[in-house]
Amino acid sequence: MRIKQLFVFSLAAISLTSCFKDEAPNAECDITKAWVHIDEDKWQDMFFNITDTTKTVMYSDRTIYFTVRPDARLDSICPLFEITEGATISPESGSCQDFSNGPVKYTVTSQDKQWKREYLVDFLLPKIPTSYSFDNSGTTYTDPFTGATYCRWYEQCPTGDNSTVSMEVFSNANSGFALSNTKADIEDYPSVIAEGFHGKGIRLTTCSTGEWGKLVRRPLAAGNFFIGEFDVSEALKNTLHTTRMGRPFDRKPIKVTGLYKYKAGDVFWKYVKYKIEEHPEIKDRAAIYAVLYRNRDEQGNEVMLFGEDSKTNPNIVALAEMKEIPETDTWTPFEISFDYFKDIDPNILQRQGYSLTVVFTSSTDGAYYEGAPGSTLYIDDVEIVCEE
Repeated sequence: MRIKQLFVFSLAAISLTSCFKDEAPNAECDITKAWVHIDEDKWQDMFFNITDTTKTVMYSDRTIYFTVRPDARLDSICPLFEITEGATISPESGSCQDFSNGPVKYTVTSQDKQWKREYLVDFLLPKIPTSYSFDNSGTTYTDPFTGATYCRWYEQCPTGDNSTVSMEVFSNANSGFALSNTKADIEDYPSVIAEGFHGKGIRLTTCSTGEWGKLVRRPLAAGNFFIGEFDVSEALKNTLHTTRMGRPFDRKPIKVTGLYKYKAGDVFWKYVKYKIEEHPEIKDRAAIYAVLYRNRDEQGNEVMLFGEDSKTNPNIVALAEMKEIPETDTWTPFEISFDYFKDIDPNILQRQGYSLTVVFTSSTDGAYYEGAPGSTLYIDDVEIVCEE
């Protein structure tokens, strides 16, 4: 429901009301935060890090995962929830539930009783895969509140007990693009399912966001695809913070390999003083890179990479980057090796203390609204090669 706030925000820039009414009941029904209260001297029995006890929940989340130790007891956990004003949740916040047999479903009902939203809450130790064919992971998703339909990708992640859980390992900015045109055809989004080298692949395209995008000073959206999460609630506030890059990783990556095709768009755009400037003399560039970083600071606080520091954050341990991406209309292999700036601590690695992101984008400066509409990057058969 927080997506409604974004529409209201943008519409408020266009029109104002001249009368006041009693405020209507709230129509939102979101979980915004979830946490588990555990005595200070006992949290290590269940979690790797104290910050693992709290989860910030984004609008696009349907499942809330708590990462726990493999031997954690799950038969009586009492999660607490922060929900939107006036809403109710069932089962109640703070009530104890048995999570030993899998996730528990929670239903949030809006204050006006007109909207409901279901969440699954789970406690497990998922490991993100190292090989991605993309043949079966892509799916179409329809936002229940805006009606926008676009692609999302879910991978089967092993949990350590001979089972798997479906997780959105790679995210993209399609939900942000949907703000500019909820009626857009699925093929017109920046990140879509496409024909790959083997089976299905990914097509990333830099797109104009039209008049709406110009109005809110976001005239261009690069196609992107990255390990992490996309926070659409930041789309009209701090665009660089929409991309929350990285997921916990317990292996030492050596290189990333895969296949790509790339074609730059015809005319490069720069957004200067609220106007689009065309620069046909500038050639757009795609980006392919990967980062391993320490996901906690010295005080134990969570560290997350965003658009502005994905290659410069001081917690970065290793970087792999494709310096030049030549244009090609045939599937071409790529291989990027990690350069390590700091030593890996095996104990921290085992405790999920490092996070990994792999990033693909059709315009390297798309986060700053610079790029050429029509620039297109295809990717397929991505593999993260790790030290044995």
